[in-house]
Amino acid sequence: MKDPRIEQLAKNLINYSVKLQKGEKVLIENFGLQRELVNALVKEAYAAGGYPFVSLKDHQVDRALLMGAKEDQFDMIAEFEANVMKNMDAYIGLRAGDNINEQSDVPAEKMAIHGNTVGKKVHREIRVPKTKWVVLRYPTNSMAQLAKMSTEAFEDFYFNVCNLDYGKMSEAMDSLVELMNRTDKVRLTGPGTDLTFSIKDIKAIKCAGELNIPDGEVYSAPVRDSVNGTITYNTPSPYQGFTFENVKLTFKDGKIVEATANDTERINKIFDTDEGARFVGEFAIGVNPFILHPMQDILFDEKIDGSFHFTPGQCYDDAYNGNHSNIHWDLVNIQRPDYGGGSIYFDDVLIRQDGRFVIPELEKLNPENLK
Repeated sequence: MKDPRIEQLAKNLINYSVKLQKGEKVLIENFGLQRELVNALVKEAYAAGGYPFVSLKDHQVDRALLMGAKEDQFDMIAEFEANVMKNMDAYIGLRAGDNINEQSDVPAEKMAIHGNTVGKKVHREIRVPKTKWVVLRYPTNSMAQLAKMSTEAFEDFYFNVCNLDYGKMSEAMDSLVELMNRTDKVRLTGPGTDLTFSIKDIKAIKCAGELNIPDGEVYSAPVRDSVNGTITYNTPSPYQGFTFENVKLTFKDGKIVEATANDTERINKIFDTDEGARFVGEFAIGVNPFILHPMQDILFDEKIDGSFHFTPGQCYDDAYNGNHSNIHWDLVNIQRPDYGGGSIYFDDVLIRQDGRFVIPELEKLNPENLK
């Protein structure tokens, strides 16, 4: 029996997220074979008058390729995939897998080859700036385990999150966007955290179902050399196949001058990837009312209600602060009372306390008003 929630998700992705128009080409890229959703997306693309193209990939095969990766080989892969991507009007990236640590034993230098070739030439230079794109996960047993939920309960949670009224969320975000666009100084406080920086003249961007599913964040970026103080992240964060915990970063004039974690040597190697890796490319506030706890999947965790993320590495073109890097690592802090609480100040005015917005124009973003 077909699950009507899958068909609704496919309709949302084609018609709301990428807004596929008659005659447009969409690349549906699926890591992990999820036939039901891929088939539903193909059907909806045809219904919209578009032309669907499908690329099926596998995490285990990808790992095998990476283990022996050579720069010239991945240059050729990047050229091949770039030739496909540049002919697309839209892109839907569907990610699913049974093991989030599939690439945990791939050497960092091999991962860097992929980032410098396919990641840069296909995604950062073509897909992100030149297509209408959306990236999403699909529920698996592995994801249910990470969320500490039964498979059925996780599926219900997943479709509640992914099929919520993103149009309503988008409208509610407008006041936060306007406030961030007027703000100079930001201060973040909480257990192990006291951080200040400026977002002056850097555009705020709302994310309400058009780039990620699930969605629910408003992002900007700090002025590159303005970050000072210390931040302690209270959620585990998988990156390059390893799950980091207890990450603590100290900044001076924008740069990470000290970094510790459950593997301090490993985390510093990541921040030594290039010059931009020790500077921050994104600051974002999460507001999805259905996502409450981390599940080691950043597409979910960065949208957690009452959270923010502060991201070392590459900035976005539409919230540009001049920082360039081959990494973009969304590290999350949850400020609700059950995670220790915390505050956000804009120009010395408290705007969110313990995960709840406390000024009238932002109260519509509190969870009870978004469900």
